[in-house]
Amino acid sequence: MSTKSPFHPGEQHIQERLGIKDVLEPVAAQFIRDHMPDQHREFFTMLPFLTLGALDEQGRPWASMVTGQAGFVSSPDDKTLCIQAVPVDGDPLKSSLNDGVDVGVLGLQLETRRRNRLSGSIAHMGDEGFEIKARQSFGNCPKYIQTRQLQHRSEQKPSKASTPAQSFDKQAMELIVKADTFFIASCYQSSNDHWSNGADVSHRGGKPGFVKILNEREFLFPDFIGNHFFNTLGNLMLNPKSGYLFPDFEAGHLLMMTGSSKIIWDSPEKRAFKGAQRLVRFELDEVVLIENILPFTFEFGEYSPVLDRFGSWDAAT
Repeated sequence: MSTKSPFHPGEQHIQERLGIKDVLEPVAAQFIRDHMPDQHREFFTMLPFLTLGALDEQGRPWASMVTGQAGFVSSPDDKTLCIQAVPVDGDPLKSSLNDGVDVGVLGLQLETRRRNRLSGSIAHMGDEGFEIKARQSFGNCPKYIQTRQLQHRSEQKPSKASTPAQSFDKQAMELIVKADTFFIASCYQSSNDHWSNGADVSHRGGKPGFVKILNEREFLFPDFIGNHFFNTLGNLMLNPKSGYLFPDFEAGHLLMMTGSSKIIWDSPEKRAFKGAQRLVRFELDEVVLIENILPFTFEFGEYSPVLDRFGSWDAAT
């Protein structure tokens, strides 16, 4: 395990701002590793989908998903994750994943609320899959995850990707405002070879409506208390470029977008939204909807009980 701090300057800046850096730093190495523990390796092999975060050829982050039967992910050793799937046609990362590219991975098991994160780089990219060498690996708590049971489709319509657009249409807005789950891709890259370098993808959850549409190119959402690592927000402090993925769990669609995010530390809206630690405002650069891409749907179970403590935009207005 590396003895260096697992945090980069953006993460450390936020930790210092909140007065927790000196407390967090000594214990962080117990949770953030430079390899995958056996428990994580076994967990990844059970999953039917993985969420990915990476940059396109223009340096813009996107969050995406790859899917397969349980076992499509394997781990021959504690530094390696092998994925027997590639992004589909129309996915902005389809042509961007190549040898040496940084990639973030989130494994999420909705029925149990388990999730594990990994960041690394692609060691080998093939026509039918790719291999990732881990740089950082750690688990996340189950907070804010809504439970769902996977249901395989008896038949699946052909997938179809929309033409990339620079604004949200009605379908996109409806998907965003009803969402209780989305994913954020971000990236930190410096000239040194620090093990905190690389791409990341993380989960966010809330009651439907917690993402507020501001206009056809912007939305706003509350950021709740987390693990205090500030991997995503630390990246955004230094590089506001970010990608978002909103899955339509019922229809099997994926709404993917890239743009920039701004952290709002204090505002009347933040103070009015019960439980919000801060707000994040996203401004769109490009959006793509890929329909019928997921080979399964999810039957909703229950909201995270933690969300009962938080407010809503309706209550804040």
